[in-house]
Amino acid sequence: MPTAANEEARAKDRVKASIEQAEQIFTEKNLRFTELRRKVFEEIASTQESVGAYEVLDRLARKGTRLAPISVYRALDALLEAGVVHRLESKNAYFASRRPQGRNGRRPMFLSCEQCGHVFETDGEDIFVAIDTAAHEAKFTPRVKFVEVSGTCQACAGRAKD
Repeated sequence: MPTAANEEARAKDRVKASIEQAEQIFTEKNLRFTELRRKVFEEIASTQESVGAYEVLDRLARKGTRLAPISVYRALDALLEAGVVHRLESKNAYFASRRPQGRNGRRPMFLSCEQCGHVFETDGEDIFVAIDTAAHEAKFTPRVKFVEVSGTCQACAGRAKD
């Protein structure tokens, strides 16, 4: 049975790996992974849930980094451009990519649990192909950036049965 210390260690390892991956992606895209971008990304990557820009701002302030909101938004824009974070339109919130777009050539679909707030990514390429096909048949040019589905994750569904 996992202990709290083991869970915390795994979470730290996950965040560290996410930061290393973000650094690599920024390097590959010839973008700068500045200290501010790193701090903003670390706050987002430290949770499985989506977080708003002002929540990131508050978290950083509690750690002693006081910023203007525009600074966080600029960092978020850079993180979005690099593809290391995604934005949930329905919540106007951000979460760290677990499968950076373009790394495997397939586009992700986002699954957002309405109960616990966790955000999951899964392969959504077939859905994007279906959208592109339907739009083409309707002589319509889509600007789909993502597909977001709200519902209940397996863990929350299991708790509801207990």
